[in-house]
Amino acid sequence: MTDTNAPALISAADALTRQLESFGVDTVFGTCGHTNIALLDALSRSTIKFVIARHEQAAAHAADGYARASGKPGVVLVHVGPGMMNAVTGVASAGFDSVPLIAISGDIPTYYHGRHPHQEVNLHQDADQGSIYRPFVKRVWNAYRAEDLPRFLERAFWTATSGRPGAVLLNIPMDLFNRDIPARLADAHPQVGESAIPDLPTGTAHRIAQLMVEARHPLVYVGGGLRGAAGRAAMISLAEHLDLPIAHSLMGKGTLPDQHPLLMGITGFWGSELANRSTREADVVLALGTRFAETDSSSWEPEYTWAFPPAKLIQIDIDTDEIGRNYPVEIGAVADAASAVAAIDRAVREIQPDPVRREGLREQIAVSRREVFDGARERGRSDAYPLAPERILADLRATLPADAILVTDVGWNKNGVAQCYDLPEEGRFITPGGSSTMGFGPAAAVGVQLAQPDRVVVALIGDGGMSAQLPALPMAVEQGAPVLFVVMNNSAHGTIADLQAANFSTGFGCEFLDADGNPYSPDFAGLGEACGMDGYRIASADDLAKALNTAIERRRPAVLDVPMVNTPVPTPGHWNIKDIYHGRFA
Repeated sequence: MTDTNAPALISAADALTRQLESFGVDTVFGTCGHTNIALLDALSRSTIKFVIARHEQAAAHAADGYARASGKPGVVLVHVGPGMMNAVTGVASAGFDSVPLIAISGDIPTYYHGRHPHQEVNLHQDADQGSIYRPFVKRVWNAYRAEDLPRFLERAFWTATSGRPGAVLLNIPMDLFNRDIPARLADAHPQVGESAIPDLPTGTAHRIAQLMVEARHPLVYVGGGLRGAAGRAAMISLAEHLDLPIAHSLMGKGTLPDQHPLLMGITGFWGSELANRSTREADVVLALGTRFAETDSSSWEPEYTWAFPPAKLIQIDIDTDEIGRNYPVEIGAVADAASAVAAIDRAVREIQPDPVRREGLREQIAVSRREVFDGARERGRSDAYPLAPERILADLRATLPADAILVTDVGWNKNGVAQCYDLPEEGRFITPGGSSTMGFGPAAAVGVQLAQPDRVVVALIGDGGMSAQLPALPMAVEQGAPVLFVVMNNSAHGTIADLQAANFSTGFGCEFLDADGNPYSPDFAGLGEACGMDGYRIASADDLAKALNTAIERRRPAVLDVPMVNTPVPTPGHWNIKDIYHGRFA
């Protein structure tokens, strides 16, 4: 007889798929393998789109870009051993930039543990692939029972999205996907609501406000942790009331409009002269959601950028580990940067009801910003061919719609944009900050486009970065994602070639050469065409704007191959690596 009271059973793969749907997941990026196709089978019967990335690093970068552009956690599915190891760089890049990313990896069957089956990671310990991810993810879950998977998946989403967001790994032996579990477990672990981040205590807000009001040379420093419209509005309200000069980190680019009269720009190695001087002369600094990265802080050398002490540092961050990591603090607070700055703004207005105006400040900032932007524009007027990098940026700025999203790789496309690209208020700048990953831009742009299908998305990348992630091209075609891949092609790993030329008088190992020693690059436009995209070969300075206009109008994936001279980004700050090259050590 059949027991009608027996619980209904479904496969763990079907339970996980139903749970992902209930969590609002609409897109999963990844690659197939014999350890994860049971989950792919379940996904095929769901509302979730699976994006085949052809390479696991591309999958992770695409999921990262999707998360940054959508505001939802990214999900990447990978295979055992080589598959999950290929994804390391992409998952780490997301983790270092505080992007919520859930990596799900298939693993060897539970009952083959210790027998070293096909593709197992096992040199020092059996079935140990999860350990590879431990240095850069918030948590690793190794599943041993199918019944635990729904609980672990909920924990993975909670951990990735709560507190300081980041990447996590859920490692699942392949046989668990096929095991049956009670159907009720698919709904037994609903997603927990938004995490409650500690508010800035009223007393602390007043102490900070008092310091800011009394300071002779206050300064606000904005990092990538100040996100969202509410934080942006509160920051502008506070700054305008006290007439506070504002500087930002690389990851803070775009938090405030580039044309705001109190914004000085980026600090550190690629920072402006005024921003770096102001950081040294400030007596009180309010730092919001920033870790004071080395390049943003001129290798933490006070003669170039930041001087703590004598300046007093007020540091607000969601991560306790960042408070005081690189500089001593006068006041440190673990809180959401957006709500904290709103509380400080309210406290300031109680202490100082009338707006403050600092004589000559806005005029000084305006002059500095004109020097940076106008200088870049002037260099961008050159009709020289190959193109100056500033010409490429100028044509992009003049041609792209105001709400276009720039997704960069590393090199001129990242550093030059952060320094001298006048980003429109509606625009967006997405870049790999923490790990500065070459190869991030192409695949991340596809994820961004899938998250924002109605906006123009440009992958602004070097020829090195494009070469590192060619799988992004067929992925864009397959997904119908009209990304514009603008390749700043200087036949070199340009930034490193510049460093090598400046310090060792050679370009050995950094420049791409053919068998006869001549500069070499693939035909990137032709590669795009071979994948089914539009290809544009820029043969003169006037070609780029025309090609951009055509590509934007056609709304098809396209590669624009732009020959560029290899010139360094201006570096008003300092980077200790130059000292190291010449035998001077800290």
